[in-house]
This record gives sequence, structure tokens and C-alpha cells, in this order.
Amino acid sequence: MKTLRFRSLFTKFNAWLAFLAAVIGGGVFAGYIVFTKGLVVTNLTDLVPWGLWITIDLSSIAMSAGAFLLCAAVYLLGLKRYQPVTRTATFIGLIGYSMAMLTLLLDIGRPERFWHAYVWWNPHSLLWEVTICITFYFAVLFLETLPIIGETTFMQKRFPSLAGKFESIHRLAPFLAIAGLGFSMLHQSSLGAAYGVLKARPILYRPDLSVLFMVSAMAGGPALTVLISMLSSRLTRHANVKDELLEKVSYFIGWVLVGYLYFRAWDTLSMTYTYEPGRTEGLSFLTKGPLAFNFWAVEIFLGAVIPIILLLTSRFRKQPRLRMLALALVVCGVVAYRWDTNMAGQLVLLTYLPTEMVTRYASYIPSLIEIMAGAGVIAYGAMAITLGIRFLKVVDHKHGHHTDEAAVFTGETQPAAAD
Repeated sequence: MKTLRFRSLFTKFNAWLAFLAAVIGGGVFAGYIVFTKGLVVTNLTDLVPWGLWITIDLSSIAMSAGAFLLCAAVYLLGLKRYQPVTRTATFIGLIGYSMAMLTLLLDIGRPERFWHAYVWWNPHSLLWEVTICITFYFAVLFLETLPIIGETTFMQKRFPSLAGKFESIHRLAPFLAIAGLGFSMLHQSSLGAAYGVLKARPILYRPDLSVLFMVSAMAGGPALTVLISMLSSRLTRHANVKDELLEKVSYFIGWVLVGYLYFRAWDTLSMTYTYEPGRTEGLSFLTKGPLAFNFWAVEIFLGAVIPIILLLTSRFRKQPRLRMLALALVVCGVVAYRWDTNMAGQLVLLTYLPTEMVTRYASYIPSLIEIMAGAGVIAYGAMAITLGIRFLKVVDHKHGHHTDEAAVFTGETQPAAAD
């Protein structure tokens, strides 16, 4: 009997959770050092104030974009057959935004002052607008996730009244989708605009970054949602998926990537027309210098070109392994884009002298503390999604609600036909 209990403790699931817990523990320790000693323990400087943590923040927000896209498709466009996928996207969005908040808490240097933005408003600041929109959108995602919690067996048995109230929030789903679409589009684009207004960083000082950040998020968010759904259906019996739904979403991702690749190519090539101090050197740094491999190989070829071929070609897309490969490459490509944009702007700058402008290059390698804290945040996200799949059934395409919220919003009285 003891042997059986011992073996039951060392399952693959428990080993995975133990690994994640160890990484989270290291992240908590690193965070404690940052909070007690300040940013001096990092390799961030006045020249490179945004590093690994901001890249994780930007990537987490991009990977959460599946929530607003799929919810808008279901509740605003009436594509009700995709409603099961929104369940997964909403939960991933909630976890992704909480990850972004954790990295920002580490990065701001004075975390005890996080509440200042809510008391002393600065409507002229893009970062303030991003802060407010992220807060409100996180609240929207939290409300959209409450019905999932209310449907659990634990809540139904222990707190039936509260569970019923949680489930009733589904009636507000169409209106929450409208609010979520607005808040999400505002801050997804404003993240790019926050870079685009930095006149002292010439390669960043351009208006199209808002479009690129938005379009890349529209590809990365749904890609992560579909990838996690497919992986979980193969790794655990607690996940149930309709592969035809995931295939159609993957087809949509392929066309979004076409748009992203067009905008990215146009954005890059337009900077080659004339010489501009700082911008030309920054472009060379990105396309020919230290970031060249990441830009050409990871971001463009593996992150966009190959997934476009795999996702828009029917015979490739219908093969689950090739589809998962393409989706994983999309996620990596979006993360690479966020890193390239952040680093190209941070590592190439101008020294303004009375008689001339000189291009100056900086360097940055994340410190061990930064890596540990960042890994802890990522491990937290992985653990939360793992537990959500196991206990909240966030990947369950067989799950249905008693009422059709989309029908309530559109005025339809008859239930939708089964797919």
C-alpha cells in the first residue's frame, strides 16, 4: 500500500508541478532581492532602462490577445460555433495579464508606488493610458472567468449560491466583450505608440509601431490559445477539443500573419529610403548586426514565412503536428519581434552635442536576478494554465451553457444548431 501511494505521488503531472514550483520559488527569491535592494542588482542602466522583463511583459500581453479577438467574433459577429474556444482564450488572457503586471511590478523600481497612476492622472502619457486600460481589461477578463469557476464541482457543492451568481455573469458576456474589445485595442496599440513617440530613439520614432503591435498580437494571441488547446488534448484526459474549430482558427491566423509580414516589410524597407542619424544605424544593427539572426531567421523566416505556408496550405494545416509546429513558430516569432523592437531602440541612440550628433551603442545582457525573476513569472503562468486545464476544464469544447449569451445580445430566441 505504501509503495502504491509513493508511486502515485511521483506522477508526470506532479513532477511537472514540482519543477514549476521550484522555478517559481527561485523567482520569488529574486523578486525579494529586487524589492529590497532595488534595480541596482540588474543590468538595466540609464541607456538601457527596458530589458528582459519588459519583453516578457509585452509578450504576455500579445499572447493574451486571443481573448478579445475570439470574444468579439462570438458575441459581436455572431460566430457562435467558436464559443468553446473563447473559454480557453479568456483564461489564458487573464493569466497573461497577471504575468504582465508581475513583471511591471518588478520593473518600475518603486513597486510600493504602483497606485499613484490611479490617483494622479496624467492623460497626456501613453504609459498612463496603458496602465488604466490594462487594469480595466484585467477586470473584464476576471469577470469573464468567474462563470468558469462557478461551474466547478467544488463551488457547486460547497457554495451553490455563490456559484449561481458567478454563472449568471455569462448574461453580461456580450457587453463585457464590447468593453474588452475597446480596452484591449486601446492598450495593444498604445504599447507600440509608447515606443513610437520616443524621439530620442530614432529607430523607434515612427507612427506605424501601433499597427505592428496590434497585428502581431492578433496573430500571437490566437496562436497560443490553439496551441495550448491542441497540446492539452494530447497530454491529459481533462481536455476535450473539436479539432475542426481549431483548424479554422489556425487558417485565420495564417492570413493575419500575411498582413503582419506585409506591414513589417513595409516598415523595415521604408527606413532605407534616406539616411537619418541614429535610425539608419539602428536599422543596420537590426538587419546586419547583433540582432540580424533573430530578425531574419527567428522573426521573419521561422516566425512568419514558414507558418504562413503551413497554415494556409490545406494539406499541411490538416496535419495536427505540422499545425502545432506552425503555431509554436508564430508564438516564438511574436516574442522575437517584441525583443527586436525593444533592443534595437535601447542599444542604438544618439549623443546630442552642440556641433554634431554622434551615434552611440550600448550593450545589455540580463543579470542572473533578471533571468530568475523572469523565469519565475513564466513558470507561474505555466502552472496557472496547467491547473486551469486540470481543475477548471478551461479546454473543454464539449462544455455548454444553459443560455446562449450571443443570442441574448443579437435578439435571437431560438437556440443555435449544434455544429
